[in-house]
Amino acid sequence: MTYRCPVSDAPTLPAPVRRPPDAGDRRGVVVAVALGIAALSFVGVYLLWRVFVDTLAGQQVENAAFQGALYGQTQLWRVAERVLDVVSVGFIALVLIAAMLIAVLRRRWSLAVQVAVLMIGANVTTRVLKTWVLYRPELGVEASYGNTLPSGHTTAAASVSAALLLVVPPRIRPWAAVLGAGYTTATGISTLIGQWHRPSDVVAAVLVVLAWTAIACALVALTPARASTATGALRLTADRPPTPATMRGVVAGLVILGVAAGASAAVALSHTWQNLDDLDARAEEVTAYLGGAAGVLMASCLAFAIMLLLRQAAASRLPRG
Repeated sequence: MTYRCPVSDAPTLPAPVRRPPDAGDRRGVVVAVALGIAALSFVGVYLLWRVFVDTLAGQQVENAAFQGALYGQTQLWRVAERVLDVVSVGFIALVLIAAMLIAVLRRRWSLAVQVAVLMIGANVTTRVLKTWVLYRPELGVEASYGNTLPSGHTTAAASVSAALLLVVPPRIRPWAAVLGAGYTTATGISTLIGQWHRPSDVVAAVLVVLAWTAIACALVALTPARASTATGALRLTADRPPTPATMRGVVAGLVILGVAAGASAAVALSHTWQNLDDLDARAEEVTAYLGGAAGVLMASCLAFAIMLLLRQAAASRLPRG
């Protein structure tokens, strides 16, 4: 007799489906981080003003850097003047229009608005802070010409660079960050060479732009996801995301250079701060000046590394950025 195993009438259950991470949760994290960076940047602007503008020791240290710019100024100003001559209201308007046009051509309509928020917000904030919010007390260190923090020229250069970083296709973003850091550094140091600004003015301007770039990236993250409209060769080239190796290399390079410059600035600042009674010596003035220039390089490199990471994180939910 053959035994036959009964067939169960119970329905077969489908295999469990693994749900992808919730896009809303990830978007919320990006927005929270971006707004946190914006808040910390504005706190940084206040601390720079409080330490270097609102105290006697801070004014003495920066006055030493200011006087140190006189050494070698004749030769350096030939280059610095050309860099600063580029920055103007017309230049800012031209880049704003160009950046918005790039966004429109990429059919990122909301991105065009976000670029305007970034550039207008950063430059207006600098003007408001410098003119109506912050002040420079007269502490007997030097003749007062009023408050100069943050630097308007540096804000313009950094906001132009950040706007382009925001709108260029993903493949180009790392190199836009490198160029932005370089151009911002060149403009900031040029203002030091010409004695237009002190180091804290320049670093504060970079922080203002970082804050508004973070706000713009938060808006990018809040924009509803949409499929890429790029087709053909465009989608196969510039619209592709940067390779992980390129991103790691560029971010690491900016961070390493920024940290090295920051360490140099810290050593110079510490030395100057400990020798407040001897700041009229040429060696002290040059040390303070070089330390200030290193601080500008640090701020630019680290700020654009953060901007690049924020921009990638904000757009990572969009197909092909």
